Amino acid sequence: MYIKRSIESEIRLSLENVPVTAIIGPRQCGKSTLARHITGEMDNSVFLDLEKPSDLAKLDNPEWYLSSQKNNLVILDEIQRKPDLFPLIRSLADEWQQNGKFLILGSASPDLLKQSSESLAGRISYRKLTPLLWNEISMDYNLETYMLRGGFPRSLLNKNDKISAAWIDDFITTFIERDLLFWAGIAPSAMRRLWQMLAHNNGQTVNYSSLGNSLGVSNTTVKNYVDLLEGTYMLEIVPPYYKNFGKRILKAPKVYITDNGLTTRLLQLSGFDQISGHPVFGSLWEALVLVNLKGNFRETNCYFFRTSNGAEIDFVTEINNKQIAIECKATLSPTLTRGNYSAIENIKPDHVFVVAPVNRGWPMAKGVEVVSVNELIERLRVL
Repeated sequence: MYIKRSIESEIRLSLENVPVTAIIGPRQCGKSTLARHITGEMDNSVFLDLEKPSDLAKLDNPEWYLSSQKNNLVILDEIQRKPDLFPLIRSLADEWQQNGKFLILGSASPDLLKQSSESLAGRISYRKLTPLLWNEISMDYNLETYMLRGGFPRSLLNKNDKISAAWIDDFITTFIERDLLFWAGIAPSAMRRLWQMLAHNNGQTVNYSSLGNSLGVSNTTVKNYVDLLEGTYMLEIVPPYYKNFGKRILKAPKVYITDNGLTTRLLQLSGFDQISGHPVFGSLWEALVLVNLKGNFRETNCYFFRTSNGAEIDFVTEINNKQIAIECKATLSPTLTRGNYSAIENIKPDHVFVVAPVNRGWPMAKGVEVVSVNELIERLRVL
């Protein structure tokens, strides 16, 4: 079953306007499915999976093979497996002087794929695909299932929670023991333990020294592991919001696991009844809001605000030159704390939204509105 992705029109537009389009995002989030859907209506496309030996064999002489595809759109899946192709892609893009010649799919960020950003500067447009967003599937699934299983299609679309959990467990093992080994210096056992520790502390400020001491490795190693998980889209790092608030601001970033299905399985939780009574439940709701905010507003930076005096707001962002404060409350009867009101007074945002698992929101106070996740996205689009 194909679920229409909100980014689809952006990718079609990019194919019309630049020589190379890149769809980047975590493994198994639907990049290949989306690419095949978009190009399936084209007669002149060729798809190469760089993890498939028979497709890799076609690139034994890559210049010869790719040069023969001048009249086709070439789709290269899992491009991070063969980064030496980037200079050749650049050369052919310059030679052919046509848009829509390459669609490359990658499970690593441009920062990890430095060769692409350097070789293809001015010729490539990046489009980030996330696991399924709530406004893409909310007509067919309930929020409890989405919070438990996360947004990876093969997890969310499974017929029951048990099969979904088994798929995520296999995904975590394969990702740690195979995919991450592509990057040098990774110890799978230490990475798994770190990921589990981050799941227990989901949405908390990170202390690299403390994590390193617990793992028996240096804080530099922990930082490198966290950077790699961020670069492969498994973590979202949320920096603190500074704006002349002095030394009261907490300066360590917060770390969220980007998919709730991963978090629940790293904690060995099964069923909504288990997560709803777990200490991590509030951070699961924050992560869900964050992922949907970033997935719908891909160029938006998110920050958190917290002072040593107890003032705090989960997320601060700016959209259309409007400053937005977002507080996440995993309850059907949300209220703001004294610390929340203190943060609002400090930040002085243009809009304050309290995001709760409600069907329809309501005005809470002057300038403060309770909203559902979909209502948040709708409100932000019309600012």
